[in-house]
Amino acid sequence: MAIYPQLIIDALKNVRYPGTGQDIVSAGMVEDDIRIEGMKVSFSLITEKAHDPFIKSLVKMAEQAILTYADKDIDIVGNISVKSKQAPRPELPELLPGVKNIIAVASGKGGVGKSTVCTNLAVALALKGYKVGLLDADIFGPSVPKMLGVEDSSPALAKKDGRDLMVPIENYGIKMLSIGFFVNKNDAVVWRGAMASNALKQMIADADWGDLDYFLIDFPPGTSDIHLTLVQTVPITGAVIVSTPQEVALADARKGISMFTGDKVNVPILGLVENMSWFTPAELPENRYYLFGKEGCKRLAEEQGYNLLGQIPIVQSIREGGDDGQPVALNQDSITGVAFSQLADNLVVAVDKRNSSLPKTSIVEMKSK
Repeated sequence: MAIYPQLIIDALKNVRYPGTGQDIVSAGMVEDDIRIEGMKVSFSLITEKAHDPFIKSLVKMAEQAILTYADKDIDIVGNISVKSKQAPRPELPELLPGVKNIIAVASGKGGVGKSTVCTNLAVALALKGYKVGLLDADIFGPSVPKMLGVEDSSPALAKKDGRDLMVPIENYGIKMLSIGFFVNKNDAVVWRGAMASNALKQMIADADWGDLDYFLIDFPPGTSDIHLTLVQTVPITGAVIVSTPQEVALADARKGISMFTGDKVNVPILGLVENMSWFTPAELPENRYYLFGKEGCKRLAEEQGYNLLGQIPIVQSIREGGDDGQPVALNQDSITGVAFSQLADNLVVAVDKRNSSLPKTSIVEMKSK
């Protein structure tokens, strides 16, 4: 039986692209480069995106269709190449060439106000004139969109350098992306680790972050494969550890410090932030009530030899500001506004000191045994 190009094309009309249900010939996904050498057939499939999630299964379906509808003896397996209309993603670690400093904001446990600290720190830096980006990497509890008042926003796509890139949402001078923009806010995010990791990589690598002085990443609480994905994807300048003064939180903060400073990860600790340091009622601004213990995080910083970058008191306005999308750091004359402004100043000093005394952090390379 003679093999000819139209036979191959007719067979491929039986393959439907999972993303749209359209056959791959009508969709323009079959390149006009079919080569036939005896029984050997080769050609290319064209995808819109450089990292099409369906492409591996599509190649297998195309191979099977040719063997089923053209000729079972055709040599096709392994002969289908893939091209992308989109320019390839930059190689690691050059994903964010315009970003000067990448800061991990992390905690050993949940409930210590890490996202609140991260969001208000970003606002405080922006108020000082720095170009700031914020990635909400807390996959299973994305709260930053609500805190920044952009919960109902949806990132647009823009073409840049031959690639379709997400455009971060901007508010209060901060560029921000969150998984919260891509899931129903009332639904639980039930994802396997690989799915969560891939989503984060896309928000970092396939977004137009542009030029930034500080790119803050709000890490999930604890230590997990999400943390490993992030340190394997971008070179993190340093980590800020958030804790409350109570002993149970400090025990977990130690684990967070250990994760970043371990031999495999080796990310410098820029300092610690003690959140919920004391309660101050609005009507009695001079009074301090130490609800969770006194200066526990300060003692941990001294014990471990790290800077205490800031102590953030509890006032009702922090909760109200987070719920209303008006971060308290915007009010620079308030007790908390002053605290976050000082935290931002201390972070800038810590980053400058780290950059002048240590080499640039490398991305983590995990070698399998």
